[in-house]
Amino acid sequence: MQHKLKLKIELIALMFVTLLSLTPCVGQSRESIPPNIIVFLVDDMGLMDTSVPFLTGSDGKPEKHSLNDFYRTPNMEMFAKQGIRFTNFYAHSVCSPTRISILTGQNSARHKATNWIKSEENNKNEFGPKDWNWKGLTKASVTLPRVLQQQGYRTIHVGKAHFGPFNSEGEDPLNLGFDINIGGSSIGQPGSYFGADGFGHIAGNKARAVEGLEKYHGKDIFLTEALTLEAIFEITKAKEEGKPFFLNMAHYAVHAPFQSDPRFSDHYKDSGKSPNAQAYATLIEGIDKSLGDIIQHVKKLGLGENTLILFLGDNGSDAPLPVKEGYSSSSPIKGKKGNHWEGGMRVPFIASWITPNKDAFCQKETIIKQNAIQQQMGTILDIFPTLCRVAKVNKKEGYILDGFSLQDQLSNRKNHKRNELFLNHFPHSHRSSYFTSMVKSDWKIIYHFQIDGSPDYELYNLKEDPFEFNNLSDKNVKQLKLMMEALIVEMKDKSALYPEKNGQPLELIKP
Repeated sequence: MQHKLKLKIELIALMFVTLLSLTPCVGQSRESIPPNIIVFLVDDMGLMDTSVPFLTGSDGKPEKHSLNDFYRTPNMEMFAKQGIRFTNFYAHSVCSPTRISILTGQNSARHKATNWIKSEENNKNEFGPKDWNWKGLTKASVTLPRVLQQQGYRTIHVGKAHFGPFNSEGEDPLNLGFDINIGGSSIGQPGSYFGADGFGHIAGNKARAVEGLEKYHGKDIFLTEALTLEAIFEITKAKEEGKPFFLNMAHYAVHAPFQSDPRFSDHYKDSGKSPNAQAYATLIEGIDKSLGDIIQHVKKLGLGENTLILFLGDNGSDAPLPVKEGYSSSSPIKGKKGNHWEGGMRVPFIASWITPNKDAFCQKETIIKQNAIQQQMGTILDIFPTLCRVAKVNKKEGYILDGFSLQDQLSNRKNHKRNELFLNHFPHSHRSSYFTSMVKSDWKIIYHFQIDGSPDYELYNLKEDPFEFNNLSDKNVKQLKLMMEALIVEMKDKSALYPEKNGQPLELIKP
């Protein structure tokens, strides 16, 4: 009888422990159960590449525009309703600077990787600074995955890396604090999106073939789907190992080549848009399906209450749409990827717990307002300090972070301690060349370096003129000088490198 009673007590105890493991945030201490973290990063996805409206009207409510009606992103719509979206979230205007900034928490002017990294050679361009950081990250770099790894996280990279050139330490995410790397290398775009092409190994651009997906070669599968399946598998392994996970889900989509995802092509065939624009829309919808699939899998594993997702793009949109007087794939915002206007730097950002539950202990620690829009500025530089706070990780002593924790803003409050400033320094050649732009509160200055003589200035009041119609540099010289003084201070603080001509740096000149 005593033996049976003992077995019964042991069985009840086992059931209790199992129940706690399924609902970790509710029953255990904050120290013992760190939240799982997913950074869902989409390549070249701009603010308007979605059916979710990020722009707001004068009443602060979301306002749809024509491009929102073109794209189909139902999972993003669901995700935005259960979380908070930022209408003024900034990234650098090309990919490698943003990706390195996310991992380091530092502005590109400070870490010096100010251009996209070309795999084969130094692409500083004709007047670019000779000492810019074209080698990217190294084994010695302080990175978000490394500090989380040291905290006991299983750190997973899936998809595009683009942290360093061929034969560099930064080429391999395993050198940067990731335990697992699937598909990440030096390349910035896929050789092909088609499994039948071996993602570039069998056909397509073989110099940009995606590594590590051999089991899908020759099969009827799209790259976005293959990467999603791999991410799901790694999440399951983390659960089986009983470890919190950090997933850097960095899709190659929606970067060129604009190859149509056949799963969604019928949705756009009557849109009247060009074949390339239709293909781009299928890439967007494929990303949306990936988001939904990962969310559902995490819920299925019982990890939803303890898993945080941050969804964002890495620079402005590159959708292949016509350009009219600077307005294109980010319209009504001016510009696109690589431009100095807002369309080059404003990106979608949504944060949410996968299964919102205000009584879950971890969600009490990091409150995320549901179906909310945060209008205060946020930036890619905020991700590092925010996630360190979520995971209760202290940054390395003496290490400089350029961002702010989003803790208050995620609950839809205002962070009165942040400086409302974002610097985008681009001393190279692209769609817009050799410029530095800086947003400070309601004002934005753009400095065009004096490559051919005198510098050019642009000045906008983004509160009154959010779509950058009216350059006020000649009309409001006083404000221009104030912004230039602030820009000079900011560039000096980060020891920024300037374009060079005849071996001499082209330093900032006040008007």
